[in-house]
Amino acid sequence: MADEKANDCVMGDASDSLKEERPKWDNKFQYVLSCIGFEVGLGNIWRFPYLCQTYGGGTFLIPYVIALIIVGIPLLHLELAIGQCLRKGSIGVWNSISPYLGGVGISSMLISFLVGLYYNTILAWTLWYFFHSFEEPLPWKNCPFNDNKTGFVKECEQSTPVDYFWYRETLNISADMTVNGEGLQWWLVMCLFIAWLVVYSCVIRGIESLGKAIYFTATFPYLVLFTLLVRGLTLPGATHGLTYLITPDLTVLKQPRVWLDAATQIFFSLCLGFGGLIAFSSYNSPKNDCEVDAVTVAVVNSITSIFASIPIFSVLGFKANTAYLDCLDKNILLISNEFDIQDGNVTRENYFSWVDDLNATHHDRISVLTLKNCVLKDFLDQSTSGTGLAFIAFTEAIVRMPVSQVWAILFFIMLLNLGLSSMFGNIEGILTPLLDLKVFPKCVPKEMITALICLVSFLLGLIFTTASGNYWLTIFDHYGSALPLLIIAFFELIGVTYVYGINKFSDDLEFMTGRRPNLYWRVTWRVISPLLLFIVFVAFVVVEVQHPLSYEAWNPNHVNFPKKEEKEYTSWVVFICVFLVTLTTIFIPLTALYHLIRSKLWRCRQRAENPFDNLALEQ
Repeated sequence: MADEKANDCVMGDASDSLKEERPKWDNKFQYVLSCIGFEVGLGNIWRFPYLCQTYGGGTFLIPYVIALIIVGIPLLHLELAIGQCLRKGSIGVWNSISPYLGGVGISSMLISFLVGLYYNTILAWTLWYFFHSFEEPLPWKNCPFNDNKTGFVKECEQSTPVDYFWYRETLNISADMTVNGEGLQWWLVMCLFIAWLVVYSCVIRGIESLGKAIYFTATFPYLVLFTLLVRGLTLPGATHGLTYLITPDLTVLKQPRVWLDAATQIFFSLCLGFGGLIAFSSYNSPKNDCEVDAVTVAVVNSITSIFASIPIFSVLGFKANTAYLDCLDKNILLISNEFDIQDGNVTRENYFSWVDDLNATHHDRISVLTLKNCVLKDFLDQSTSGTGLAFIAFTEAIVRMPVSQVWAILFFIMLLNLGLSSMFGNIEGILTPLLDLKVFPKCVPKEMITALICLVSFLLGLIFTTASGNYWLTIFDHYGSALPLLIIAFFELIGVTYVYGINKFSDDLEFMTGRRPNLYWRVTWRVISPLLLFIVFVAFVVVEVQHPLSYEAWNPNHVNFPKKEEKEYTSWVVFICVFLVTLTTIFIPLTALYHLIRSKLWRCRQRAENPFDNLALEQ
């Protein structure tokens, strides 16, 4: 069996070379770096630190590491192995394993396409901030003047300059997702066009071009992270943030949600189910140790998440400490003015003693001052993730740093490189299956196909440049990829271990790596990983149906102007949410049903054409 399948892998490689030489990575380091670049993305910077902040700091690492070992690394190894052995994209791989599983590859390609639509919009926002980072002062540092130059814009005064620049100057967001305001925001359209132009220039010839770009896009973020680490550790209040990060709270392990979020974070951080990893590994030589590759890439990805948390929490600690001191200063000013206390008598160090004394002697007078409750932990507890961390919390901290323009430029260059290297994998998850299936005639060059993918993606992505674009991006992120990826990964494991067969798959691995998979791999592939994915899927659905589908809207006309408020999705938006989940998963049962019906019709045709042969067989 091993020799037979080994010959199949070699013959597949040889037959490909007779028809058309398949591109290959220049070297092993380029391949591994591309996989790392694909996986290490924006989520490592703004999602993992948020989860640590939410779930007891270092305590979150316990379910995180467990999920990494029992589902993350096994599934990553599986994807790299099947792509390397069969040397095809996602659709070709699953069609080769079983025609009934062809829908898994189609679903992976669709998810890569949908994720690319909104992921590049985030790069467009990053470009917008990057261009403005050269201004002095930074435009999100102060409120702009109103039209009459008699004061500041009211929306900015009653929120913050950082919020105003994000919600009004960047997104020009509507108060409801059903309202598109003035249509497309031209500045976002231009930034989106530039973002797709940059992506196209890097992936124009597939791995031949992106393999060169990855050396910069995958390594430069580490340089910036190290620079931010050095700077962050020297900021006042950084120790508060780091203490908050590493202080464990074991009670959170009793919450089912922490285990669910740990499993999903590992899953999405490793980019499992997208098809990009299968595409990358398909350009390898069949004789390559994919087991070592999987462990290396997964460990580097997780270490990067932990490493990135240190500068992030250093800066957030600085931000919280600054906000805490500002809170004290404002209260001190109120107390000094009310009680005619000489400046310098009430200080940050003795503030609480003064408050206690005044409460005891002048309770009526001090109670009308409406002093703010200044507690450092409350400012540290103000967790935020995603765009809120990058474009609000971090930018607010940057404006308080010396030479803030330099840090803003470095930060947004880092985000651009992280996003670009992840986009390379998304594009390959679309391009490689299309090339393998020969959807386009041979006369159409690869550059033209890549251009078509980028152009169509740009045009469809224009919905995210409207006033309600941020709301639509949230929908695509939550419903267009999260749930479908769990379904795809489940069928990947079932397809390889039970449809194709764990023994045949072990033969393939023995041919490629020189050794058969040990008990750990076989048990996780056959039992533990599918079971965990099923549990996560059920828990995910249960959590979603417990509450009406809603979103957080920025309403400048709120009574407590301006304010974020929770709104429920309208019925037609809920339909779109369901449609996105269905669109990316419906091809799995449809393709299986198609081949089943086709097989039945073929057998019926055979019986009709050879009735006597069938009669003899029956007798």
